[in-house]
Amino acid sequence: MATRGSRSEKVRRIFQQFDANRDAGLNREEMAALVVAVNPRVKFSNEQINAILDEVFRTYGEFIDGEKGLTYEGLLRTYDDGAGDVDRDFDALGLELNLDEKGIAVASEGSSSVVEERVAVETQKQQRTAAWAVSPNHGIVFDDTWKIVDDLEILVKRLKTKQAKEGKLKADNFDAYSDAGWSRELGPSTEISEKRVFWEESGHDYAVFLKELAALRSRADGSRSREEAFDGHMAIGRVLYEHQLFKEALVSFQRACELQPVDVRSHFRAGNCLYVLGKCKEAKEEFLLALEAAEAGGNQWAYLLPQIYVNLGIALEGEGMVLSACEYYREAAILCPTHFRALKLLGSALFGVGEYRAAVKALEEAIFMKPDYADAHCDLASALHAMGEDERAIEVFQKAIDLKPGHVDALYNLGGLYMDLGRFQRASEMYTRVLAVWPNHWRAQLNKAVSLLGAGETDEAKKALKEALKMTNRVELHDAISHLKQLQKKKTKANGGVVEAAFTVLEASRFKIVGDKTIVRQELANALQIRALQRVTRLNHCNVELLKKEISEHDVPVSYSGSGVPEKSIRKPNLEEILRRLLSFLKPETFQGAVKAINESILSVLDETGSGRVDLGLFYAVLAPICGGPPERRKRVAFEALLWRPMNEGGAQIKKVDATGYIKLLRAIYVPSHGVSEMLEIHGESDNSMVSFNEFLVMFDDQEWGFGIMPILVKLETGDRKRHGNYVCSVCRYPVIGSRFKEMKSHFNLCSQCYSEGKVPSTFKQEEYKFKEYGSEAEAMKDKCICFSS
Repeated sequence: MATRGSRSEKVRRIFQQFDANRDAGLNREEMAALVVAVNPRVKFSNEQINAILDEVFRTYGEFIDGEKGLTYEGLLRTYDDGAGDVDRDFDALGLELNLDEKGIAVASEGSSSVVEERVAVETQKQQRTAAWAVSPNHGIVFDDTWKIVDDLEILVKRLKTKQAKEGKLKADNFDAYSDAGWSRELGPSTEISEKRVFWEESGHDYAVFLKELAALRSRADGSRSREEAFDGHMAIGRVLYEHQLFKEALVSFQRACELQPVDVRSHFRAGNCLYVLGKCKEAKEEFLLALEAAEAGGNQWAYLLPQIYVNLGIALEGEGMVLSACEYYREAAILCPTHFRALKLLGSALFGVGEYRAAVKALEEAIFMKPDYADAHCDLASALHAMGEDERAIEVFQKAIDLKPGHVDALYNLGGLYMDLGRFQRASEMYTRVLAVWPNHWRAQLNKAVSLLGAGETDEAKKALKEALKMTNRVELHDAISHLKQLQKKKTKANGGVVEAAFTVLEASRFKIVGDKTIVRQELANALQIRALQRVTRLNHCNVELLKKEISEHDVPVSYSGSGVPEKSIRKPNLEEILRRLLSFLKPETFQGAVKAINESILSVLDETGSGRVDLGLFYAVLAPICGGPPERRKRVAFEALLWRPMNEGGAQIKKVDATGYIKLLRAIYVPSHGVSEMLEIHGESDNSMVSFNEFLVMFDDQEWGFGIMPILVKLETGDRKRHGNYVCSVCRYPVIGSRFKEMKSHFNLCSQCYSEGKVPSTFKQEEYKFKEYGSEAEAMKDKCICFSS
């Protein structure tokens, strides 16, 4: 790490480089030249340059020397406050540092004696503690605080030595973990997880340390003024945070919050501690308090606002609230257009909710500013893959891996991409590399087995599956092993080679059904798609009564769209909060997946103009049919959601045109093969007649033009975990789960998925195929008994 002295010397050299008229100040023209020069890859518009200069000259007004402009001390403070990276800017300008024999920076000729004295003092302080301690905005103010910090450093060093000697420390990498904020990403990245230090907190040594720490805190509390006590507790917290003693750091920051409740820094630091400790909700609350204090404090805290926005967004992501996080990342990027981490986080969050084009744009901007940003390359490649740009995605994934060879996410996702392309050998190589970095990654082990199977290496696949089974006992692994055994049974020797059983995809007209309970193939395909959405969102575990409760208890102000139609519309981040209440039982990462699926399938249709606002009544009505609860109750709540809309509110009936529009919207979302063309027919209808709930039910249940697919969906909900003994699908060879479709002439069996896709084994050649559906083995046995008796 560069010493404080060398850092100051670097700033001085940068200052001299752009002080063209040598008047000891950087005017607007000179400052603009500096901003452009240290960001060679960014093409700033005049408006952006002026906005940046306005912010700098306003925030650092105390360091503006009349017409001369920003002084050296002012430039130093901008770097201290995190408005740039000294080392990066110094290297970008191609400057060199003069070092003495001991490797300490020395001021060049021509520097003032004041600067030399400052460098000497700062270098001396650097030897005592970290660079933050001498930062104007975050550093130590009172001399007595320095004494407390010196004593604390000794206590920590003593604890470290004792625990390291006894082998209690789980890691020994104190300098590697960096503070959260402007130039460091606070998030669940591999960077942090690799560099965490875990202290042993249960032993005698730690208890002694806590006792001595309490004495230091008492010294801070006994200071002559509240300000000095605050200074002491903040410094104690910072030292503890630097050494990854997060629980104890949090205690100090919270004490500082009590001493000065409206000071931004203590809330910000407490939020960082809480996040690292995995307490995302509490971290969010602290960041919101920091944001409130910063906005109330005027320009004094302007430099910290982007940091607060970024960390608040990260805390929200930790809760699974990704749409809300996007809002704060955007704010940070607007306040500081060169904040490449805010742009990366924005891009990653947009990718996380399925907004792929916007994600690509933000991630490309982040990489433009920081070309060696491996995480940004990884997420950009993932977004490109989601958009179908696979060849470019491979190149970008490879770039991420070149920058960081052990990048687990890039290796794993590239493996998935190769699997999608059918390049199984390359996929297995990627998963092998993941396992080299992360040996217990069971998903990588399972995917390695599947890719080896695809590459024809059955024995190796079997070994890989057994390894995965040792890591986790999940049911899908048992199914995969059963599937492998079935494939081995089906192998036949032909011409000295191994030939796998193949299948044929038939047109729908060649599929006939036997019995009135057997589902038509296309209807089953549509119902399976809806069921898949239910599984991802877990909405079928959200009782429709919760939806009814939201409608009853939370009203929304009426707004007017461009056409003047009144509606209760809501912004997507606010809608996410409602979803969090409805799906409160979900873990954050599962909730994030649910929001992504809802955004892609439902919100994209409801907000086709891209305004970012959604008609909440329509949203509730669209959600109701796929929530949990009796089917009739779901329909009733959907009707009540339509009644709740401003144009129908207060009555017991809704307009027929609204009912028709709603049902067409349902079909456009859930049965897209039919729904898109039907949606186009809505516009121009002006039937103002009213319909009651019973009339609405007739429209809803109509097989041709309504949502008549609902009984099939309910059947899938109740039966899709049922297994059929030892029956396996004759096409995919997986155990049959859910309904079993038996071909009545050739007696082969299909699972729901293969039946819906029209697949039959190619060994059976028939003009038409007649299928009967069995929901359980009891039904099949009953059918067999009837046949024998007749």
